[in-house]
Amino acid sequence: MGEEAAMGKRDRYAPGTFSWVEPATTDPQGAKAFYGELFGWEAEDMPAGESATYTMLSLDGDHVGGLYGMDAGQRERGVRPYWFGYVSVEEADAAAVRAHELGGAVIEEPFDVLDAGRTAVVQDPTGAMLAAWEPRQRAGAGRVNDPGCLTWNELQTREPEKAATFYEGLFGWQTEPIREDGRTVYVTIKTSGGRPNGGILPLDEAHGDAPSFWLPYFTVASCDGAAARVEALGGGVTAGPMELGAGRVAVARDPQGEATPFQGFRTSLPVVLRPSRSAWARAASASG
Repeated sequence: MGEEAAMGKRDRYAPGTFSWVEPATTDPQGAKAFYGELFGWEAEDMPAGESATYTMLSLDGDHVGGLYGMDAGQRERGVRPYWFGYVSVEEADAAAVRAHELGGAVIEEPFDVLDAGRTAVVQDPTGAMLAAWEPRQRAGAGRVNDPGCLTWNELQTREPEKAATFYEGLFGWQTEPIREDGRTVYVTIKTSGGRPNGGILPLDEAHGDAPSFWLPYFTVASCDGAAARVEALGGGVTAGPMELGAGRVAVARDPQGEATPFQGFRTSLPVVLRPSRSAWARAASASG
């Protein structure tokens, strides 16, 4: 999923690379228990302002993501729980300015996260959001691609061409559409250095009124085994396991989640389970 092709530990991310992920949930305790059992994540709560808590998630001592509870305002507005991704940049302020110039929106102006880094929340012209992360003391996840770790990021949108143009200008990504019968069925994303970094999946009428969103993928040693584990833990498998290209995939929900009724399903806290070797990375490499 990152600039480096090899799996394992990281202490830096090239600009334009996904580097961090965190779920916002209505039930932090339930989510910590569920993902701890599923992925082996260890949780450490940290104070985050007045009466707020941010949870660092680790795997064998390496930070792999974060977790936080949705605030009352989000719940009152009917915002569903979601995953939120971060992309490494050289300057968060410049990224925010550029996002606006490209037709996107700046949802949260750049701000410092203690001495860890500086970030800005941006929204692309199709409605999906992510954060630009300017690293200082913290580059991002200390480990990726291994079982239990972030390995891929996929934008699901009805306007893949518009989204691709925006992110090419914002992060310097290289995008390439995969077409079948004259229509785009997938778009591969590479960093400016040519490394696989994610993809774009076009939504169609079968997805109803689902909004654009970024979906993270996590590696597992056995897709079928992890899917069975999800159900044993009280969650549900909403799609798969199924073969997609060179990999096996399942989409699942945690015990607190409710699936949105469209083909493929988006869940309140989506978990995408994959075999250890990155099928999408191989597909992206082959497409170039």
